[in-house]
Amino acid sequence: MDVREAAVAFRDERHFRVDGAGLNPWAAVSGDYRTVDGWVRLHCNFDHHRDAALAALGLPAGSGVDAVTRACAGRSAVELEEAVTAAGGCAAAMRSRAEWRAHPQGRAVATLPLIGVTQMDGGRAERDGGGAGRGRPLDGVRVLDLTRVIAGPVATRTLAAHGAKVLGVGADHLPEIPGLMIGTAFGKRSCHLDLRTREGAAALRDLVAGADVLVQSYRPGALEALGFGPRELAGIRPGIVCVDISAYGSHGPWAGRRGFDSLVQMVCGMAHEGGNGLRPRPLPAQVLDHATGYLAAFGAMAALLRRSAEGGSWRVELSLARTALWLDSLGRVDGGDTPEPEVADLLGEMDSRFGRLTYVRPPGTVDGASPYWAGPPPERGEHPPAWW
Repeated sequence: MDVREAAVAFRDERHFRVDGAGLNPWAAVSGDYRTVDGWVRLHCNFDHHRDAALAALGLPAGSGVDAVTRACAGRSAVELEEAVTAAGGCAAAMRSRAEWRAHPQGRAVATLPLIGVTQMDGGRAERDGGGAGRGRPLDGVRVLDLTRVIAGPVATRTLAAHGAKVLGVGADHLPEIPGLMIGTAFGKRSCHLDLRTREGAAALRDLVAGADVLVQSYRPGALEALGFGPRELAGIRPGIVCVDISAYGSHGPWAGRRGFDSLVQMVCGMAHEGGNGLRPRPLPAQVLDHATGYLAAFGAMAALLRRSAEGGSWRVELSLARTALWLDSLGRVDGGDTPEPEVADLLGEMDSRFGRLTYVRPPGTVDGASPYWAGPPPERGEHPPAWW
């Protein structure tokens, strides 16, 4: 893989088109707001997160940017961050790198590995080749995708590009960002299950029994509460690889906090550095989402290889915040005058139920063979909850 391919792939949503039209995933009131002592970012792309933020600000439903700007201007950034979070919304106060590293959650993140790969059951499960020796590297591997919003979907989309059968498991009551959902669903199937019901939980157990990998991006503890924690999954399917993606990691005071790429860039110092501490300026990509997604796919493949050699069930853990710490450690280059890369030769087109799609092809080669997606993105819940 060359650097140009990687750079374009990290911003693939900028080049994604449906019948020639691009996408804007940002809701009207999502954005950065000045406070009495700095800045806070509100993430309101899901309606219930928007409603929670407005309620925390004491604003009526339907309030716009001007009202939010006035409400934020009279309060501190951390106060707003905590109030919105307590109301069930998503917010982040802008911090410097030093402030984040001194923060209890920043210290907790620093103790985590970039990709945690652990065996859960001492190698008791039967060894499995995990698709090795077949056509594409992951031919024959079955993946359950319980993720949303870039990082997890990029991971499972990558696995699909290398031959895995990927079945997305969503639900009617779980919102999606339409354009992002389409652009990250190439090569997958999609079913809907309500895991809060006896029937939905039973159907997921049946799917898990036939799966090799399960990738999930629920908040830490949420799937365990529904009876689908890593240990329970390994009990249903000895030899499973469980990949857990979170915003802030599974330890520390923020372990269960909702988060997205733009919020983590705010709290960890990236947006602070980009704007010289005067105002937020994030990196020119959802770099934490994409990096964590590719690292998660890599972790899943590594665990499959270890399963084939050692047996056992495996757990892979990643977080956007830990990815941010790793990227921060790589140093700096002055990229201000770097021209936009040429993309035309890296794009593909495909017909779908949504229209004619233009997309960035999966990057790189493996032993000279290019990854590819065997089919277009499905509609939400288009398929039955069954393997094929």
